[in-house]
Amino acid sequence: MRKQFFQQLMMSLDLYWKTLKGTDALAVRLFGGSLLYIRGLLVRLLSIGSMPKHIAFILDGNRRYAKKHNMDRGTGYRAGFLAIMSMLQYCYEFGVEYTTIYAFSIDNFKRRPEEVQLLMDLLLEKIQKLLHDKSMVNQYGVRVHFVGNLKLLREPVRVAAEEVMKATANNTKITLLVCLAYSSTDEIVHAVQASCQEKWNEVQQVNANKAQNVEMTKQMPEQNDVIKLVDIERHMDMSLAPDPDILIRTSGATRLSNFLLWQTTDCVLYSPKTLFPEIGLPHLIWAVLKFQRQYPHLQKRKKQL
Repeated sequence: MRKQFFQQLMMSLDLYWKTLKGTDALAVRLFGGSLLYIRGLLVRLLSIGSMPKHIAFILDGNRRYAKKHNMDRGTGYRAGFLAIMSMLQYCYEFGVEYTTIYAFSIDNFKRRPEEVQLLMDLLLEKIQKLLHDKSMVNQYGVRVHFVGNLKLLREPVRVAAEEVMKATANNTKITLLVCLAYSSTDEIVHAVQASCQEKWNEVQQVNANKAQNVEMTKQMPEQNDVIKLVDIERHMDMSLAPDPDILIRTSGATRLSNFLLWQTTDCVLYSPKTLFPEIGLPHLIWAVLKFQRQYPHLQKRKKQL
């Protein structure tokens, strides 16, 4: 019954939004309040059930969107950025504490040099805009983390990313994780390497203490030189956020593409056929509804682990 109600309501909202898109600015100002009211009503209804704390996005379809609308690729990527801002706003309204986006993978460096340059320029432009006083980041109190092998980025992009992380460090309302120069296998390898190095340093320190004071060493508990799961997880790039509850990949694809392989064991995957610049509130609501339907099973599974 609830699902049917939401389906009818979402169809009405979608039709209403398309109508607004075709009207002038005056009509938007006159009727925009009604749209906000409907959005608030949807949030309250959704909040009856369990709400996700962390939603991740794979931004698939920007180039196809540009081709579909006879645009250059840069315009397609810019349309994707606007969609990111919309999703971040909706997540804030839904009370989602963490939002992660797969912005640029390590494999993306294999694309044509001119396209990589275009993406780097666009990333620099958008990252710098996040520092603007009136940006959504400051308006909603968003803390931004850039996750990945940032050393692979061109220096202006890396420096801008570091400035944004420093500038938003005290924001606490919502956390945005932007995966740049990221792949899950790279994250896992670095976490294992860091764990091994940490354990090796501990063993070396214990051995040095033994050599200096034999009597004290006899009273010390035996050193555990085994690397545990928690050691690796502590060194993961994504350790600053809980595992995602929902992973949304647009364009209908269901593969993870080397994204959050470690963190998505008990994650709901939602794959709408729409291209990422076309994603909207209805898609996010359907993802939350799918999560709520599977929530009891997911909780039962976690208790069994």
